[in-house]
Formats: sequence, C-alpha cells, structure tokens
Amino acid sequence: MHLTLGPILGYWPRDQVLAFYRDAANWPVDTIYLGEVVCSRRHELRLDDWRDLGRELVLAGKTVVLSTQALLESESELRTLRRIVDNGEFLIEANDLGAVGYLQGRTGFVAGPHLNIYGQETLALFAELGARRWVPPIEMSAGQLAQLMAAHDGELETEVFAWGRLPLAFSARCFTARHFNLKKDECAFRCQEFADGQLLRTREGEPFLTLNGIQTQSAATHSLLGEVDALRAMGVTHLRLSPQSQHMAEVVRLFANALQGERPASDAAADLVEAGLCNGYWHGQPGMRWKTPDARS
Repeated sequence: MHLTLGPILGYWPRDQVLAFYRDAANWPVDTIYLGEVVCSRRHELRLDDWRDLGRELVLAGKTVVLSTQALLESESELRTLRRIVDNGEFLIEANDLGAVGYLQGRTGFVAGPHLNIYGQETLALFAELGARRWVPPIEMSAGQLAQLMAAHDGELETEVFAWGRLPLAFSARCFTARHFNLKKDECAFRCQEFADGQLLRTREGEPFLTLNGIQTQSAATHSLLGEVDALRAMGVTHLRLSPQSQHMAEVVRLFANALQGERPASDAAADLVEAGLCNGYWHGQPGMRWKTPDARS
C-alpha cells in the first residue's frame, strides 16, 4: 500500500506552495497530486508552473498527477481543463464528468473523489472509460467499500481519502467572499487569510464546518490512521493524505510508520489538528463523529 499527497485545497501564497513541495520531495509518499481543484480565481501558480513543479518532483522520484477542478462554470475553465488533459506528460485526476469526457479513449486516468462512484455498475463504467485508479467518495463507509471492491474484478487501483478536512460540498457561490460582503468576482482573494479554511462554530462554540471559498469542508480532520491494517486487508492500494499548512511532515511520518506496522499513539494525530478528529463516515455514522478503532462495534 502506498501513500499519496492530495492536491492543496487551501489558497496558499506561491512561496509557501513551492516550499511545501520542496519538503514533500523528501517525504515517504509515492504520488503527489498537483493543481487547483477548488477555484479558478486562484492564480498563484498557473498550469505551466504546476508542470515545472511536476518535473522537479519526478526527478525526486515521485509519480505526479495533475488534478482538474471539481466544479466547472465557464468557458475559460473548460479551456484550462483541455490544456491539462492535453499536457501529454502527466497522468490526470478527473474531478468532473467534463474531464472524464475529454479523457475517454486516452491513457488511463484517476477517477477523483468528486465523481460520486457509489455502485458496482458505475465503477465498471468508469473502468471502461479508461480509469486505472479510483478514489471512493468521502462518505463511503468501510462496509460499503468492502462490498464494492469484492464485487469488482480488482483491476482498478483504489485510493482512499485517509487524512484531512473532508471536502463536503462545492457551490457556485463563494462563502468566503460573502463573509466579507464581497462579490465573488471581486473577492480580493480573501481566502489567502485562511490557509486551512475559515473555521465555523455553532452558537455553543463547537467547531462545525470550514469555509474554503466555494468549498465547504468538515471542521474536524478525518483520520484513518488507526485503520491501516483493515484498509490493507480490504485491498486498498493507496492512502490519500490531504495537505494542511502545519505539521504535514509529522502526519506523513505517522502514516508511513503505520504502514510499517507501528501502532500510533492514540493522541499522536489529534495534536496535529485544530478542531479534533473524525471518522464517522468510515463507520457508517454521521461524518463528524469520532470512533476509536479499538471501540469499533
């Protein structure tokens, strides 16, 4: 089983992005996903920059995948999508059916977590369209995934979202801009003030959600660190770690050690996040809940 580093979901300054990947080049991750998935107004790095960065990471021994945007709304975004698909150099992660349409009949692609593949027939369809790997939706439980993988012929690689704030939804509206009473097209790039999104709390002060521009994330950080053995036994081939602005090297180290058979301390991961851990979806419960592996019923 391999570790992958998902695309950066926050809007980080260019220097921070480049520094992050300079460090990541030395981390024990097999594959690194690059590109802007959330908002086309985020221009700190453009496609040519991502490609240059990808070449550097390939020289460092990493497999590089270019991720496409999850919600496409304009012709300019479609033009960018076509340029990514036609890059001729790197594997593509499709996060929208438009990307799948462009990729059909070409070399294999990664069917991203936003394609909503919940059933055997849908998974078989994406395999026919050329997917070589798929990322199950974040809401899929362990039981549902096990059934789906058992029914499939096993040719597709399976990559599970194993760490990070859950990307729950996308909207045509930008919640961060609205928070500052700005129009979406005149947002002043206020997302950059929140490297890991803007935490929302209930009236009781409890962490609830995270606003990340047009994307809504969980407040708690989803963690399957304690489920590595079960994921391996299920036949999962890759574990995706979603980047966070702080302590990412420690997160990668914990997962790498778990893959080597080391049992992580119960609070080792909780100390690395802002608003606690969750794994409810994995256990067929509300996603915001946390259930320790030893307490699984």
